Amino acid sequence: MSSESVIQQDAGPVWPERGGMIPRTSAAPDGRPAAPDEDLPTVPDEPIPGRALATRRAVMDIVRAATLGSYGVTGFAGGPIERALAFLEGRPPGLHVDVSDGELAVRLELRVAYGLPVAEVARQVDSAIRYGVRRAVGREVDRLQIRVGGLITPTGSPPPARQAGAGPGSSDLADSGTDVA
Repeated sequence: MSSESVIQQDAGPVWPERGGMIPRTSAAPDGRPAAPDEDLPTVPDEPIPGRALATRRAVMDIVRAATLGSYGVTGFAGGPIERALAFLEGRPPGLHVDVSDGELAVRLELRVAYGLPVAEVARQVDSAIRYGVRRAVGREVDRLQIRVGGLITPTGSPPPARQAGAGPGSSDLADSGTDVA
């Protein structure tokens, strides 16, 4: 016989023992077959109904990750007073999660990258938050408010001013002879 240990089942072939495998037949912890009247612990096959509790902090982390992962969001907005309050409450500024009377309400104040359609970014954030909370917690967001508190340019400088007369005009393209559909 090889150095590999072998489990022999009452009815069936001989199987080599592998790490992490549960034998198909019930056996006592010492390896002997279990007596019919012996009660052994089993793993339930059916889901057990119960209740899960998600804290406000957990929901806040889910909302924060979904928001900052959305395209076009550069961060949360908020003035100095909002930042001080957020620091004292242990949350990001511009992010408020309220769970009262069984209602889940989220209020955001965001900064969005300049040049992107703000309404589209807000729709994407809305969708990401609702999906993330539904998937992680198993319930819907009852109220979601998104406010854009500012636009951020990529370099931190204001966008270039458009010069009058610069670039092709509407008649320039027509006079060029190019057929444009």
